[in-house]
Amino acid sequence: MKVKALSRSTADYTRETKSDIQRLPRNADPAQHPLERAREYKRALNAAKLERMFAKPFLASLSGHVDGIYSMAKNPWDLDLITTGSGDGELRVWSLSAQEAVWRAPGAHRGIVKGVCNVPGGDTDRFLSVGVDKMAKVWSRSEGALSADGETPETVASYSGKHAFSGVDHHRSRPLFATSSSLVEVWDVNRSEPIASLTWGADTTNTVRMNQTEVNVLASCGTDRSVILYDLRTSSPLAKLVMALSTNAIAWNPMEAFMFATANEDHNVYTFDMRRMDHASNVLRDHVSAVMDVDYSPTGHELVSGSYDRTLRLWDVNRGHSRDIYHTKRMQRVFCVRYTQDDKYVLSGSDDSNLRLWRARASERLGAKSNRERATVEYAEKLKDRYKYLPEVRRVLRQRNVPAAVKRASRTKQDMLQSRKRKAENERKSSKAAAAAPRVPERKKGILGVTTK
Repeated sequence: MKVKALSRSTADYTRETKSDIQRLPRNADPAQHPLERAREYKRALNAAKLERMFAKPFLASLSGHVDGIYSMAKNPWDLDLITTGSGDGELRVWSLSAQEAVWRAPGAHRGIVKGVCNVPGGDTDRFLSVGVDKMAKVWSRSEGALSADGETPETVASYSGKHAFSGVDHHRSRPLFATSSSLVEVWDVNRSEPIASLTWGADTTNTVRMNQTEVNVLASCGTDRSVILYDLRTSSPLAKLVMALSTNAIAWNPMEAFMFATANEDHNVYTFDMRRMDHASNVLRDHVSAVMDVDYSPTGHELVSGSYDRTLRLWDVNRGHSRDIYHTKRMQRVFCVRYTQDDKYVLSGSDDSNLRLWRARASERLGAKSNRERATVEYAEKLKDRYKYLPEVRRVLRQRNVPAAVKRASRTKQDMLQSRKRKAENERKSSKAAAAAPRVPERKKGILGVTTK
């Protein structure tokens, strides 16, 4: 005969410690918990308040440069190291855990260091730098450091160009790197001259970025407001996108090979699908001045941008407004930003000569967590996500302390945008030609045209 019986594990009702509360079986029947929704709402509101109370994103300011930081590179093989280049030509390699420079080369370039990137291969301590002195140099952190008399370490290799360089990026696996100047040049590390020169109408190229997933594609942006895609296999351009204003930086999505983001002079960050560039996949608009740099998180779900308005903003790639804004009283115009490889921190370099380290999530507690603490945090996140549309919870979650100058500029910008919309609507009401013209979507307004070859 079969007899049904209740069976419970002793771990379900055994205390973890003597001071712990007694665990009891819970009946999940909604009829037994008539106040559950009200209780959850109160918990969500408290969780939102605690998040803003413990939001302290700023961790450290690493000082040592005597001029502004205008270029930055993270090491894909070492989470602890970050390389920076300054306006006086100095290179530094920083240890984020020790919060100090572990290698430096004063006078590495004559003038501003416009770009740095790490070199893949057997020696992951090597990195590449370019400057306005028309020189590209390969350095090795393991082969030398600053001597006692202050002399610059010896370079592993150097390459001389015909024009001042404005950016550099290295191929993921092959011994190739690309530089931007008056044109885009592709170099072989074993040759002293470029093996290919790529151009399509731009007088000066601001930067160049190689796709680290689809490794045969690279992108550049120029002063003629263009964003151009090139194919390394044929050494020819693929497509040219012309924006309303010029682009300052490009970043490829590490998880989706066909997606990239651009930092534009019109205060916006645009994300594009290189298969359909006639419109932007998303427009991220919250900055009140030119966006100078942009970078994807390792997961590909978030972006960080640095702007001339002296702030950093963090974005969800699927939303149009930033989820957080970082700033300090002393931080000046931000020229380079990076996500760390573990998705936990954000780095920024500004022209006040400081490298700053931030939390990627302002209120996240760092360090090891017990299972119960992790479950509590996850439960609080789910509650905030469930009740984030209710007025009180939404107000608390959206509250930010913004600098007065940024707040004033934001109001002025909003008034200007509203004025333009009213003017366009009035023209439509008073003119038949304007009324007959099709409405331009917001994701196409910043794009003047796309050309393919």
